[in-house]
Amino acid sequence: MLRISNHHVSRITSILLLFEFGISLGSVYLGTLIRMMMSRYETFYSINPEFLLTASVLALTIVFSMSALGMYQINFREGTRNTFLRLMPAMTLALAIVSLIFYVFPSLYLGRGAIGLVFVIAAVGILIIRILVFKSSESGLLRSRIIFLGSGAMAQECHELAISNIGHHDYDVIGFVPVEQEERRVLTKYVLPADQSMSSLAAKYNADEIVVAVQNRRGGQFPIQDLLDCKLRGVRVIDAAAFFEREACQLRVESLQPGWLVFGGGFDQSFMRRLGKRVFDMSVSAIIFLLTLPIMFLTTLFIFLEDRGPIFYQQERVGKNGRTYMVLKFRSMGINAEKAGAPQWASANDPRTTHIGKIIRKLRIDELPQIINVLRGEMSFVGPRPERPFFVDQLCKDVPFYNMRHSVKPGITGMAQVRYAYGASVEDSKQKLQYDLYYVKNNSLFLDMMILLETVQVVLLGKGAR
Repeated sequence: MLRISNHHVSRITSILLLFEFGISLGSVYLGTLIRMMMSRYETFYSINPEFLLTASVLALTIVFSMSALGMYQINFREGTRNTFLRLMPAMTLALAIVSLIFYVFPSLYLGRGAIGLVFVIAAVGILIIRILVFKSSESGLLRSRIIFLGSGAMAQECHELAISNIGHHDYDVIGFVPVEQEERRVLTKYVLPADQSMSSLAAKYNADEIVVAVQNRRGGQFPIQDLLDCKLRGVRVIDAAAFFEREACQLRVESLQPGWLVFGGGFDQSFMRRLGKRVFDMSVSAIIFLLTLPIMFLTTLFIFLEDRGPIFYQQERVGKNGRTYMVLKFRSMGINAEKAGAPQWASANDPRTTHIGKIIRKLRIDELPQIINVLRGEMSFVGPRPERPFFVDQLCKDVPFYNMRHSVKPGITGMAQVRYAYGASVEDSKQKLQYDLYYVKNNSLFLDMMILLETVQVVLLGKGAR
């Protein structure tokens, strides 16, 4: 894993992204050259700053489209056929975006023949590089060999994450080293001998990493000196909390300690971070407002035509430092959605939702008026989802550390919104809180941009809406 601005990025994803950007950039030059050789006309594209700009725009568009359709959430076991089937929609989206760019900026236009060749060459090159990566994975070249210290419930949970987290890292789990006074929850065949030291086990099985997955680290039985020896010999040693933070982008509530939060890294609330965040919010909000203005106009028209009711609705939400404000949204429910008086969780196929409301919720269009809240400074574009005071009071009592999410401004989109389904219970709120805490701890401009990319994917593929 690479760490960029406190956010963990898969090493394989980073390598693929760089290679595929290079392939896309090279395909522009190669496709243009082939088209020149095929053409009867004396068309000539010199390698000048303007042509380099065109090539860069095309390459970035291809990489962006692949990111927007989840091509960098890598499945090492998907095979060539599934990779091809995922690549074609991404190339189609990239072609549509490029066509729009050429329409707005005609000076960048290459010609239909050249563009067609560029996309064919780029698709073939990207498919080949992915096949090579997947074959390397099958041979074990890209796998990390890992040992878990512990064999209880926490170790079992870490193991499940390691073998299912194929979108970030490919792991070869060597086994589990049991500790005394811990209930064993893993299969016996995976248990390593406890009479050998951790350093000897790491050397014997050529381990790359040791994950400490035990609750109780006190007493003479915990091999702290042995783990230090492993670290000094080049074997990475991390605890379960750091493992979940890295692999799942979560801070696990069960494993959090106030001391770890106080003395650990992250939680940047400096003036420069707040200034950069505000500039980012204003810029992104202005751009998206202009791009979605026609969509918002049509939404306004359809909401009015359906039941002649109000277009927008305002609702009290809890913002930064517990201050409340009125959030603005397109109305997606009936006029008397909460006539019973008490606030209700949203549910799947909610009967209170109008016909147009189902559509705009699925596409997240109902969230667009919150841009006004961002411009007012009440919200950020990226941040924890704002909740109503009624639910906040309940969740602060039932979920540890819940109030920490109010140390930053709430957002239109956020880590929890793109990684977890729409919250509709206390348990859902707990799961989403773990993503929100990760964002609060590691928030940065880079992470905001990554979440925006994932938001595009959520909107295009209709994930998580309710």
